Amino acid sequence: MKPLSINALGRLASSRSWTCSNCRTRLPVAYVKTTQRSFSRRYATGSSGYSRRSPKPPRTRITVLTAAATAATGAGVLAFTDDIKYGYEGTERAGRVATALAICINDYRTSLNSRDQTEDPKEQDTILKACHKRCAERTLKVLEKNGGIFIKLGQHLSAMTYLLPREWTDTFIPLQDKCPVSSFESIEAMFRADTGEELKDYFSEFSEQPIGAASLAQVHLATVKESGQRVAVKVQHPGLAQWAPLDLALTRFTFSTLKRFFPEYDLEWLSSEMDVSLPQELDFQLEAANAIRTQKYFAQLPELPLVIPDVLWAKKRILVMANESGHRLDDLEYLDSNHIDRDEVSATLARIFNEMIFGKNAPLHCDPHGGNLAIRKAARRRRGGANFEIIIYDHGLYRDIPESLQRSYAKMWLAVIDGDMPAMKRYAHEVAGITDEQFPLFASAITGRDFTVVRSSILQTRSEDEKKSMGDALQEGLLSNLVTMLGQVPRIILLILKTNDLTRSLDENLHTRQGPVRSFMILARYCARTVLREQVEEIRARPGSLLWPSNALRFMAAWMSFLRVELKLEAFELWLAVKRMVGLRSLDYGTTVSL
Repeated sequence: MKPLSINALGRLASSRSWTCSNCRTRLPVAYVKTTQRSFSRRYATGSSGYSRRSPKPPRTRITVLTAAATAATGAGVLAFTDDIKYGYEGTERAGRVATALAICINDYRTSLNSRDQTEDPKEQDTILKACHKRCAERTLKVLEKNGGIFIKLGQHLSAMTYLLPREWTDTFIPLQDKCPVSSFESIEAMFRADTGEELKDYFSEFSEQPIGAASLAQVHLATVKESGQRVAVKVQHPGLAQWAPLDLALTRFTFSTLKRFFPEYDLEWLSSEMDVSLPQELDFQLEAANAIRTQKYFAQLPELPLVIPDVLWAKKRILVMANESGHRLDDLEYLDSNHIDRDEVSATLARIFNEMIFGKNAPLHCDPHGGNLAIRKAARRRRGGANFEIIIYDHGLYRDIPESLQRSYAKMWLAVIDGDMPAMKRYAHEVAGITDEQFPLFASAITGRDFTVVRSSILQTRSEDEKKSMGDALQEGLLSNLVTMLGQVPRIILLILKTNDLTRSLDENLHTRQGPVRSFMILARYCARTVLREQVEEIRARPGSLLWPSNALRFMAAWMSFLRVELKLEAFELWLAVKRMVGLRSLDYGTTVSL
């Protein structure tokens, strides 16, 4: 067997600008998936005027939909398989999607019409909730029967709790635990086909039962025959690639049809992202290349207690890695019993992901949910003093942030923390083309806070009242605006937003003593360093050396500006440390920390 070498994988990582994917596999401690993003104002439960139904579509549109569904069924099968034995199953897959789509659209049309004919708000709410539930249950059956990509899509939708009605997200929750498991015989056959060898030729032991299964892959523990090393073997479901083109086409058909009937809720960017991401996600050689690149990058930062499992070798559908195990980050009992400081875990997460966002030529892992990270007690303390190590798995969803975007993004965050509203708006426009009208919604999306809090101080911990007010605002008409905005901003911004959301959620689950304050302080430090780096590079580009009088003055001014921020942050962190020592919590701050 001649697996792809580590050096070749390293070259592969450096030769491509980015690897992106919306989906991630749910694997052991570190392979569980979530995602986020959008749906609709019209379908938000509530009696807002924004939820009023637009004029009833002509009956001819239903006829056209039916004809299109029939055409999609037949054409999909003919386009994506020549083998007659797969024709029947392909027809079934496409037919399930088209039928459920037509029934759900008609159900919503009828329900919205009934809703508009009653003046009782409770009755309106009941009608719409019942419609949500019926359509969600129909869709769930289709997702479960079709499996594969559809299971992953359902897992994504179940995580969109602040954008989809509860009836949809709650109905899809079982998909998180209903991932298919491929038979051991099919894994053996795939290994033979992809490597030309048997499992027993390379492994002295290979567990027949996977330790974790996901919509696209599953993981088995094994032992390498030659070295005796214990490894984790990630294998793709053998039949997945066969249906991927058809399933992606059906996903595009679904979202484009929804847009045709409800144009104000354009979700086609979701299917577009899947078109880009899924083919890359199904190539485990790209995932291995990302892991190797990240491992090399953080090897230069030994003070960060980060572990990336070593990659032994990879094929397109097989990935063999060192077995690095740990506990979930939200396993508070494990943290406390091993004297691992939750505040230090939170701070370390902030440093790792801010390094990925603001580090020069740093790779950004865009899927840091709880299932893709683990923690374990370190055998010995690292140089940074941590008595734990954080393990990151599942390296399929990566992106490189352009340096110009890094710099504008850093300046925007410094303005947010400093409470400088004009600067916030200016850099939000540079970062994502955000208009003044869109700015309040964008500011809330990027900070996860109500805009009134953004205008005062984001250093406060989110209260239940704030969470409720944000949810009510979405139900009262902002969902459509949010969907529109998310469809307009650059895709890299969506991935950064997703990373922010997931790391913020991880931090909240740790229940730290200081709330969000320290994480924002660490963010501010990385932003200040990014701005300093830009200023130094601009000075170096000027005629003369740094010792040239005019250049030296500029350099001193830039350094003093950075030092001013750094000293304030150091003093603030020292104050937080003292408060932790005496057992006080740092939860509420009414003013910003001026930088």
